[in-house]
Amino acid sequence: MENIIITNQEKFEQIKTAMKKGGASALHILADFDRTLTKVLVNGKKVGSLLTVLREGDILPQEYREKSRGLFEYYHPLEIDSSLTKEEKKRLMEEWWDKMFNLMIDFGFSKIHLQKIIDIGLVQFREGALEFFSILNKNNIPLVVMSASGVGEAVKLVFEEAGQISDNIHIISNAFEWDEQGLAVRPKLPIIHSLNKDEILIKDFPEIFGKVKNRKNVILLGDNVEDIAMVEGFEYDNLIKIGFLNENIEENLGVYKKNFDAIITNDGSMKFINELLKEICGGDL
Repeated sequence: MENIIITNQEKFEQIKTAMKKGGASALHILADFDRTLTKVLVNGKKVGSLLTVLREGDILPQEYREKSRGLFEYYHPLEIDSSLTKEEKKRLMEEWWDKMFNLMIDFGFSKIHLQKIIDIGLVQFREGALEFFSILNKNNIPLVVMSASGVGEAVKLVFEEAGQISDNIHIISNAFEWDEQGLAVRPKLPIIHSLNKDEILIKDFPEIFGKVKNRKNVILLGDNVEDIAMVEGFEYDNLIKIGFLNENIEENLGVYKKNFDAIITNDGSMKFINELLKEICGGDL
């Protein structure tokens, strides 16, 4: 069962009060995608990222799956190795993402394979997410989604499948350039990985930045401590950071408390966030 942990109740209430004064017109949401907006458990099965679905699914040949798993087994322990510096990890993540995308290209990754990732049905929005999107849409609050694993418009496809494409949703994710046959040719730059979200600045995307630059109140949603770097380079007035702590709760709770203002455990719903939005926007919506 989900549990809501407020790190510092007094501070949280102060920020919330300031956001209520600004209302919907001063607010935007900055969110990670995998395991933040989406569930960790679907039909009793643990789901990782979109790339995990590709790696573990029967989409590309067995040889691809074996090589992709080999990359994961080598680089993932380094990704979470606390003895390495952030700069060392960044270099290693650049290596991993580069090899990963090139491997997909080598095995003929196409738009057909992209759709199959979605059709498997393992990538599902959290409980309460449709209400979350509805509140944002009705109040014209921008949602900026920044994903390190989305490939070839996969994140956009998930939103489309759920009927949630609207003018207030903006997606920054990894994507491919395609040839006339729909085959992936090369990844588009910049490549986003798990440790460089502090370098993928919103202001480097002028069309999106223009929608949020005057909205100085920010609610940030993530499932990793590194996700808080998404707000780097943005001059905000008030910030609430909400973290989804999905696994190894006792082990990770301390570091999450140091970095997030509120923590939602056990693959929880969006209910707490929806209630917060209703307060900021002025009542039931």
